[in-house]
Amino acid sequence: MLNIELLPVLLRFLFGGSAVAISAIVAKKFGGRLGGVFAAFPAVYLAAILGLSIDYKGSELLLISEQLSKGALVGMLADICCALAASYFILRSGWKKGLVYSLLLWAMLAPAIYFVWFRF
Repeated sequence: MLNIELLPVLLRFLFGGSAVAISAIVAKKFGGRLGGVFAAFPAVYLAAILGLSIDYKGSELLLISEQLSKGALVGMLADICCALAASYFILRSGWKKGLVYSLLLWAMLAPAIYFVWFRF
């Protein structure tokens, strides 16, 4: 069966939820651009690294953290493309279709970037 630890899940919830809440508050108070900076806070990445530190130690933790970090770079590149595409598509197609188009682009780009980066 699945062996899911509660603490790493709670860390992801805490970091992710806090980042979303702070992003929304900052966007409302200071504008969407500054809120967007907080929306890009790497909450899931930090929580994942902290979660790994519970399960791994020493050189094994370093190795798995390096692998996670390389994968995170792939995701971040796809995120940048998604954000650029969202600003383009939302202006031209409305926010619902624009978000769908940009997320579909992310879903295609993330595996493509991963394949190119790690397979060649």
